[in-house]
Amino acid sequence: MLDWKSESKGKSALLIEGARRIGKSTIVKQFAQKEYKSYILIDFNIAGSKTISLFDNLNDLNFLFVWLQAEYNTTLFERKSVIVFDEVQQCPKARQAIKYLVADGRYDYIETGSLISIHKNVSDITIPSEEERICMNPMDYEEFRWALGDHTSLDIMRYMLTNTKGLGDDINRKYMRDLRLYMLIGGMPQAVSEYLDTNSLEAVDKTKRKIIDLYEEDFNKLDKTGKLGKLFVSIPSQLSRNANRFAPSSVIKGVEPDKLRDLLICLEQSRTVNFSYHADDPNVGMSLSRDDSRFKIYLADTGLFITLCFWDKDFTDNIIYQKLLTDKLQTNLGYIYENLVAQMLVAAGNKLFYYTWAKDEKHNYEIDFLLSRKNKLCPIEVKSSGYTTHASLDAFIQKFSSRIDTPYLIYTKDLRRDSTTTLLPAYLAQLLK
Repeated sequence: MLDWKSESKGKSALLIEGARRIGKSTIVKQFAQKEYKSYILIDFNIAGSKTISLFDNLNDLNFLFVWLQAEYNTTLFERKSVIVFDEVQQCPKARQAIKYLVADGRYDYIETGSLISIHKNVSDITIPSEEERICMNPMDYEEFRWALGDHTSLDIMRYMLTNTKGLGDDINRKYMRDLRLYMLIGGMPQAVSEYLDTNSLEAVDKTKRKIIDLYEEDFNKLDKTGKLGKLFVSIPSQLSRNANRFAPSSVIKGVEPDKLRDLLICLEQSRTVNFSYHADDPNVGMSLSRDDSRFKIYLADTGLFITLCFWDKDFTDNIIYQKLLTDKLQTNLGYIYENLVAQMLVAAGNKLFYYTWAKDEKHNYEIDFLLSRKNKLCPIEVKSSGYTTHASLDAFIQKFSSRIDTPYLIYTKDLRRDSTTTLLPAYLAQLLK
């Protein structure tokens, strides 16, 4: 945001998009208070009809600015004030107006939105080319540690990764326990605040359930058949199947291909999930071989993912949380760690791709994630245990040896190297860029 302000100098608006309840409005308000002499924030979820009607006719911008200053009892200062369009998807005409407001040049403009690209929100407007976009994700692990008052651990972890040096089993156990707390709470600001206020994982779970209910309400507004919501809540069960792709037909049956495609686009554009696509030819420029028909879906927030895993209960019993926290719950947690790593990689700025190929007639090898690094690839295999075997990585290294930079096994033990692979404790996944 600071880079945009200093580099743009009013020549573009900033659009911050992301899922609801992710903290967009809060961070923008804090930014406006700190970086500008004054600001006006128009929340289009509650703005009145007169405010919304201002954007139907932009022939008199002077009147628009005078009206806003009177309505919000705020003085605007040329090149020293910002106007915020909060939840701008609720007023498409305001988003279209950005072209003319930016050209006018008197003030800066920031937009926030969720479901920003959904067809009904853009069907009747011209999308301004004067927008610079930022996608906001849940709090990443470093931000989570900051919230808990820890400003040291991440610097130590960077040292570990840079020097490929572990710190011993005792430190690793502590860091893994800290990471599991992040897995359980997640990075939604309301859930983190609830934990800081109450120190109760049960209270955190109730907060997360309210967020999921809100998402389902949004999905039902977009798709009154309820199929979109069913796709969303099915994500944990789909991942737990350990299949090599998400199977929509096993969740919602008898949907026409065009309708199914629209539902999946809506789900991806909601920013509540992260899609990982199959790269048919794993190489630099994986988007060129992306198979849109083969994909996996992860929740954007692993804390919400944990709650969905136990959605069949009225609340996730504290016993379940405590067992997960101490790594004693008797279940295959591979898919939870996979969701966590997906979230971390996205927060670090990576696009998600994976690769599968036949091992024999009944079994496949699978590389969970592929990262591009200059002109090479970094294949990643994820385990929820301390096992150091990595058959899929070994087979991939043999198959694509000339394309590989550093193979990674992400697991639960201390950092080390073997003859071919760097074995990373899961908390270091956030540092892979």
